[in-house]
Amino acid sequence: MYMKKIIIIFIFLGSVFLPSFVFASYHFSNFRGKPPIHIYGKASKIPIGIMPSQIKKIYNLPENGGHGTIAIIGAYEDSSIEKDLSDFSKQFNLPECTTKNNCLEKHRMSAVIKTDSNWNLETTLDVEWAHAIAPQAKILLVEATTPSGVNFLNAIDYATSRKDVVAISMSWGGSEFPEEISLDSHFQNTNIIFFASSGDNGTGASWPASSPYVVSVGGTTLSINSTGNVKKETAWSGSGGGISAYEKEPDYQKDYSITKNKGYRAIPDVAYNADPVSGFPIIRNGIWRTVGGTSAGAPQWAAISTLGSGANNINFYKDKASVKNNNYFTDITSGTNGDCGYFCDARKHYDYITGLGTPLTVNF
Repeated sequence: MYMKKIIIIFIFLGSVFLPSFVFASYHFSNFRGKPPIHIYGKASKIPIGIMPSQIKKIYNLPENGGHGTIAIIGAYEDSSIEKDLSDFSKQFNLPECTTKNNCLEKHRMSAVIKTDSNWNLETTLDVEWAHAIAPQAKILLVEATTPSGVNFLNAIDYATSRKDVVAISMSWGGSEFPEEISLDSHFQNTNIIFFASSGDNGTGASWPASSPYVVSVGGTTLSINSTGNVKKETAWSGSGGGISAYEKEPDYQKDYSITKNKGYRAIPDVAYNADPVSGFPIIRNGIWRTVGGTSAGAPQWAAISTLGSGANNINFYKDKASVKNNNYFTDITSGTNGDCGYFCDARKHYDYITGLGTPLTVNF
């Protein structure tokens, strides 16, 4: 999906088309994650887009809160992140978050790491908006040496070795590969909830979002009226989603009875605003930009998990199946991310674009 081209063969089974993925020589050794981030409009001297107070109202999130440490797994060195976060916090009257007050920590996986402008934008989005949603939580930025699969896993392993980390955000992904099942152990930690972007290229599954031990975050489009209220929320056309080629269906999805997944892992699990048109303002080196993508949802869902309790896939699917499901999620029932019929259309209950829906609480 993000990486090399893949061959997709559609097998006709009755009235359902299911993709069978052929990856040729593509393996984990070829994996290089890409951040699903998109810039909307021009640079500005003021923030443009959905503001922190707005998104909190839309998704029924508290103004303050957060506990433990949110680990942001990124790539390459970001030398200006502390200054940028300070500018962002001042703009939106958020608590100061610096290395001096132990709110922000940066851990480089190598003594010398190159910089990369695209990854720096992603890091800026992840750190600033995780802090916006959970101002009292600590932010740990773990910088992988490069976005290779091995280097990302090393960064993840470092984060999971920390006793203070309660949530891990992975705003990146790439095409699936045969070895991914053997790597699930990196995401199996009873004390940490993992979140990953589902991708921005429309229909199709990606890794690490496809791991059953990761909460996969899809994307929506928010339409806002002149008073700042939501007119409607629909599935975003870029949101990744589909059926894993390798991961078997986890028990929490079996119990929910997802349709047409044929015994394999379905993604995404949940969703969040991702359309760059209804994007989020970030500041970098004194310049404001409006950005979007499913990369915006992973860090903000990670932050949500620190505001309350029970934010994990097992509880998500139980809550959605309950008679009070509308207390937990907004069910996204319209929109599409491709031309593949059932697998590309939003609908009631679960769909392969927005999963169970967008949040309405911090307790699940």
